[in-house]
Amino acid sequence: MKKETLAQRFGRCIRQLRLESGLSQVEFGERCGFYQTYLSRLERGQANPTLNAMEVVANALGLTIYQLWHAIERLPAETASR
Repeated sequence: MKKETLAQRFGRCIRQLRLESGLSQVEFGERCGFYQTYLSRLERGQANPTLNAMEVVANALGLTIYQLWHAIERLPAETASR
């Protein structure tokens, strides 16, 4: 087992926040202006978003980028099984 990457942790956090908001990936993608396939890759930690993309995601969740990073910090660590 290896340590979870920052991209995986970011993805897990936005997935959790999206689900808590009751949004599907398609609905969330419409809010962000991103394709559902890109959001899926983000949530799986397979894409590295730009700072601008992170801000778009945060705003779509009703958060500032600082609040999003705080949520990522509070997320319990998980080990990746890859």
